[in-house]
Amino acid sequence: MAKKNTAQAPLTPAVLHILLALSAGERHGYGIMKQVEADSLGKVKMGPGTLYGSVGRMMEAGQIRESDKRVDPEMDDERRIYYELTGAGRAALEAELRRYRGVVAVAEGRLAYGR
Repeated sequence: MAKKNTAQAPLTPAVLHILLALSAGERHGYGIMKQVEADSLGKVKMGPGTLYGSVGRMMEAGQIRESDKRVDPEMDDERRIYYELTGAGRAALEAELRRYRGVVAVAEGRLAYGR
């Protein structure tokens, strides 16, 4: 199956949060959920259905992949699957952040000048 070019497509909030969590390093599913919660100061709590549905689509799109790396192999449960960001995933995150900066600039301009 051909991978989609998703670097320029707008991301769903779940995908954005997962990419952001993985930009800090490899994580397993529960670790991603905890990182999303921490990054959002507790405002976003991602459930397993949302997480793993998004992870599957992101793997198909080539934005993330399974990682063989382990933070602490001796303390780790070998059943855990770790994920890491790919170059395409980093590009998608960077494109989305540029898009957000543009929206914020427009909003700030309109609020400042009443237009």
